[in-house]
Amino acid sequence: MERCILITGGAGFIGSHVVRHFVKTYPNYRIINVDKLTYAGNLMNLQDIENYPNYRFYKADIVDESQMHEIFEKEQPDSIIHLAAESHVDRSLMNPTAFAQTKVMGTLTLLNLARHFWKKKDKKHLFYHISTDEVYGSLPLDEGFFDEASPYQPRSPYAASKAASDHFVRAYFHSYGLPIIISNCCNNYGPYQFPEKLIPLMILNLIEEKPLPVYGEGKNVRDWLWVLDHVKAIDLIFHRGKIGETYCIGARNEWHNIDLVRLLCDLVDEILQRPKGTGRKWIRFVKDRPGHDLRYAINPEKIEKELQWKPTMPFEEGLRRTIQWYIENRTWVEKVRSGEYLHYYEQQYGERLSE
Repeated sequence: MERCILITGGAGFIGSHVVRHFVKTYPNYRIINVDKLTYAGNLMNLQDIENYPNYRFYKADIVDESQMHEIFEKEQPDSIIHLAAESHVDRSLMNPTAFAQTKVMGTLTLLNLARHFWKKKDKKHLFYHISTDEVYGSLPLDEGFFDEASPYQPRSPYAASKAASDHFVRAYFHSYGLPIIISNCCNNYGPYQFPEKLIPLMILNLIEEKPLPVYGEGKNVRDWLWVLDHVKAIDLIFHRGKIGETYCIGARNEWHNIDLVRLLCDLVDEILQRPKGTGRKWIRFVKDRPGHDLRYAINPEKIEKELQWKPTMPFEEGLRRTIQWYIENRTWVEKVRSGEYLHYYEQQYGERLSE
C-alpha cells in the first residue's frame, strides 16, 4: 500500500534523520519534504537520498497558505509528520514573534489544509505533531518527571509557541475530528546537529581549543536521547500510535550540563590523544540566560509499555560517534559556519524544482 507522507522541517537536524529513515525504510511510500530553509535547514544533510525515486523536496514556508495549498493539491499527502519550527531557546529570546509565526500560524495553516483535503474519512490520515518536553516547564533538581498528564507551564518564547501549537493540534482533534497524535521528546543529540547547540558547540570548541561557555554553574539537568532512537520512536508512533493520544519520549538519561561538558572534554582528549585534563581547562562559566529551566526529565513508561520502544544507544557510545562525525565532517561544519550551505538549494535543486 503506497502512502504519501508530507514531512515539514525535513532539512533540519531531527527532520533530516526522519526523512532519510522513511525514504530508505519504506520505498513504497512517497516522502514529500517541505522546508523553508532558514538558518537551521540544511539540504546538505540529505545529499545521500536526494535522487531517490520516492523522495521530493519543496522549498516552502508553512505559513504561506497558497504555497502549501499548491503542494497539497499536487501531492495529495494522506499523512503529515510536522517538525517545522524555529529552533533554539536563545534565538526565541531575541525574536519571539518569528517563533510564534512559524509554530502557531504555520501549524494552523497545515491543520486547515489537512481538514480541507481530508474531508473523506480514511484510516490512513494522520497529523503527527512532533513537540518538546519544554512545554511542561521546569522540574526541581531532585524529584519528579514529566509525563502525558503533566500540566503545560512554558517558560520561554520557544516553549510557549510550541505549547500553543500543541493546543491547536488537540483542539482540531476535539473540534473537527482531525486524526492527530502528538509526541513530546527530550533533548536529542547526534550527527548533523547545528553547531550552536550544546553538544556540537562543545565538541567543535574542544577540537579547536576554544573556551567552553557553560551557563550559570552548570547545574541545569537535561535528559539526552540519541537522535536515531527518537526516529525509531517516531516510526512506531506513526504506524502504531493511537489517534488522539500523546506520547512522551525520554531516555532516562539525565545529566547536569557541567558533568556532560566534562565527559565531552575527556572523550575528545582521548579521541584526539591529548593529555588527560586538557579539555577541562577550557571550561568557562558565563552569565545564565533568562528563564533557564532547571531540569527536564521524562517518564517514558507509556511508549515503553504500549509500543515496546526503548532507546538502544548507550550514551557514551553515542557521544563518541557524534564526536567522530564532527571530526570527520569538517567540510560540513565549515560550510555551515560560512553560510555556504544556504546556497546548496540553488546550486543543486533550483533548476529541477522550477520545472
